[in-house]
Amino acid sequence: MAHHISTYPHLHLLLTHVYINTLHLLLMQKTLEMESKHTLVSLLIIFALSISASNSKSIVKRLPGFDGDLPFSLETGYIGVGKDEAVQIFYYFVESERNPSEDPLLLYLTGGPGTSVLYSMMYQIGPLNFNLETSTEDNITLKLNPYPWNKVANMLFIDAPAGAGFSYSTTYEGTICSDSLLASYAYDFLRKWFTDHPRFLSNPFYVSGISYMGIIIPNVALNVYKGNERGNQPQLNMKGVISVSPLTDKFNDFNSRFEFAYRLSLISTDIYESTKQTCKGNYISNDVDNVLCWNNLQQVEEATSKINLENILDPMCDTTYTDPTCREARYVFIGIWANKKEVQNALHVREGTIENWVIKNGSIHYDMGKKDTECYSYDVFSTIPTHKQLLAKKCQYLIICGDHDMTFPHVGTEKWISNLNLPVEKQWEPWFVNDQIAGYQRTYVQREYSLKYATIKGAGHGVALYKPEEALTMVDGWLASQTYSSDS
Repeated sequence: MAHHISTYPHLHLLLTHVYINTLHLLLMQKTLEMESKHTLVSLLIIFALSISASNSKSIVKRLPGFDGDLPFSLETGYIGVGKDEAVQIFYYFVESERNPSEDPLLLYLTGGPGTSVLYSMMYQIGPLNFNLETSTEDNITLKLNPYPWNKVANMLFIDAPAGAGFSYSTTYEGTICSDSLLASYAYDFLRKWFTDHPRFLSNPFYVSGISYMGIIIPNVALNVYKGNERGNQPQLNMKGVISVSPLTDKFNDFNSRFEFAYRLSLISTDIYESTKQTCKGNYISNDVDNVLCWNNLQQVEEATSKINLENILDPMCDTTYTDPTCREARYVFIGIWANKKEVQNALHVREGTIENWVIKNGSIHYDMGKKDTECYSYDVFSTIPTHKQLLAKKCQYLIICGDHDMTFPHVGTEKWISNLNLPVEKQWEPWFVNDQIAGYQRTYVQREYSLKYATIKGAGHGVALYKPEEALTMVDGWLASQTYSSDS
């Protein structure tokens, strides 16, 4: 179990329970003096629920490193899910800058699993960025992100599962999770969050996320659709999914790195042809007795091992210091900032629940071929079957890939999309930002289901990290193109 997963409940929750129990005893005594015992019990329940609700969320007005009050609405809080609500999921909710009462609402999950969603917020699509020009390890400053997604949508970011970011469990059992259980927890979280925020129930709702969450978010979406069909309350105004650089199939997407390497001229034609012939389409788990294939894969490894998979145009660099030429090394700021006592107080993180905030929980995080760990089971190998089930739903799907991402290359995404056998509505065509080609797109439609697949030119795995304006433009344009009905 990761050393930073706390198994102790927060002190203020215990005090709340003691407070409620004391009130209960006092009120029970008063029942002898009142005409209706039922009236008192009802009042007690309402009062207890109001205390719990008020303790589960807070408005954040200021953050260390940012000068003045935040010019956007930020709420943080916890929602308990799982058995006895032992899994306490920490969330950040940022209202849309445009029209929060009507704009779409996006749930956003960060990959890994076990990567904190604060990473996506602070480096990619949230309203604040670290000011890399003025920040030092001793004085970290923040600035407004000119291209946050909350310009066009309400954004609900969550740390999940327990052990990711500021989320934790009050029991050992709650620290144990899996791909399928995480999708279930996310749906449980949504139902409770919307119950507590009913004014957003009519907003068009989308499940979104990046990277490994391509394994999770289609199942979250399917859970929502099925829950609505069963009559689960509250009914979510489910519209679709936004998936960025997704892992979808744990063989296909890793295997596609070979094809990608050839297309981007990282390996020669003779190595490519020889490897195709000898490995017979399997470039990651070939028979060890196939010596010819093994020799070819060694040549491929030699040609690509020093390539930055996040973006093949970026250098490989030392991440132990803040080299300004190295994107990965700049991540040191988030680790220092998020572990500051004043930052956690400002975010209303429950004291004593997190020993040490980390950007990525290694005991949960997935690598190619990694076996289940003590606290996480990678039990969903492919979400292609889930995608096929979503074809029967009234679902709009957007997939965005950076065309220089070798982590989960776009060629693998194109392959599994083609296997869905969807009719093409709009053929491959360029799309533009500032009169320049920003990437390419293709749209598929089958009855009430639609899928847009788009690439962003020059972007790597964390698309908005490399091309923030293009990423926002694509999301904004796609959301605006959807038609919403009030009776959904």
